[in-house]
Amino acid sequence: MGKKTPLFEEHQKLKATMTDFVGWKMPVYYSTPIKEHLAVRETVGLFDVSHMGVIFIEGKQAIELLQLLLTRDCSRLKDGKMLLSVMCNERGGILDDLTVYRLNEKKFMVVVNAGTIEKDFEWIQEHAREFDCDVRNASNGTAKLDLQGPGAEEILQPLVPIDLKEIPYYGFSEMEVVGEKAIVSRSGYTGEDGFEIYLDSGKAIGLWNALLGEGSGIVPCGLAARDTLRLECCMPLYGHEISEQRSPLEGTYNWVVNFDKGEFIGKGALEEQRKKGVKEKLVAFEMIERAIARHGHKLFAEGKEAGVVTSGSYSPSLKKNIGLGYIGGGFSQPGEELEVEVRGKMFKARVVDKPFYRRAKHGKSR
Repeated sequence: MGKKTPLFEEHQKLKATMTDFVGWKMPVYYSTPIKEHLAVRETVGLFDVSHMGVIFIEGKQAIELLQLLLTRDCSRLKDGKMLLSVMCNERGGILDDLTVYRLNEKKFMVVVNAGTIEKDFEWIQEHAREFDCDVRNASNGTAKLDLQGPGAEEILQPLVPIDLKEIPYYGFSEMEVVGEKAIVSRSGYTGEDGFEIYLDSGKAIGLWNALLGEGSGIVPCGLAARDTLRLECCMPLYGHEISEQRSPLEGTYNWVVNFDKGEFIGKGALEEQRKKGVKEKLVAFEMIERAIARHGHKLFAEGKEAGVVTSGSYSPSLKKNIGLGYIGGGFSQPGEELEVEVRGKMFKARVVDKPFYRRAKHGKSR
């Protein structure tokens, strides 16, 4: 059957096409993926992402535990701010990418990918034994709604008691939304302005329906649009661009590795890799010939197999076929011509700069 979010029946009422995603029954689209994608780029869309994991770390040594577990320097984080990091194993492979919210100096909220909740929680618990802090998996009791698009602030503002302009990019605040206690951050996975809203799972239906109320203009969006939106912005997806077999230095996450912050798990392996250089790099490419590259398709350079596609799709914003993939360093520069093997045939592609899409007005890059 698969796990269900608190909004499963609401998705059925809206006649969403459902799919299995890492063991969860999730809406893949309500109308069409392209319509939902463009709604987020042009107006505003609403996503149910309550399958994501939420873990609280609280206590005197919460920050010391995070410093050990994560590649990013969390000591620089202030109350009401969040950051993006990766958590590595001893070999420097990525266990997960995650966001960390600092509620106060002794309490942090860590948001992890749906497919890695149990693995992440066990890993954090295992290392927490040496520190004076408690670790709590709050995933089952927490719902998460993402309101994304240029109209997000205008639509959400009447439903909250504070001025949303006071929340900077990658900032957050604890507040009431339609009378319900929530944590609201200015962040997301679409490349647009917007908010991620965390609240008690029992209150999710009320908020969902309040947001989608008559005349709101909000478009409900599924995982298909979420995937093409993040792909256009070259945001990696766990199990595609990142995994335990991949290092943050190979992809778009080299900037979240703070070698100067002291010891952290995987640091030695990553320092060695930094000295030797990476064998493959994550590149963005666009198709020159008419074909869509998909996860697992082989990449060729100068007639020889040179890498693999991790994600690929038609880009509704750019109206062209795009993709991400790992390829040998010698062919990773923008302008390099590649070929993608699709169903036994070769189609030309070209490496381009990342990201494919960047909104005209945006906050400081995460």
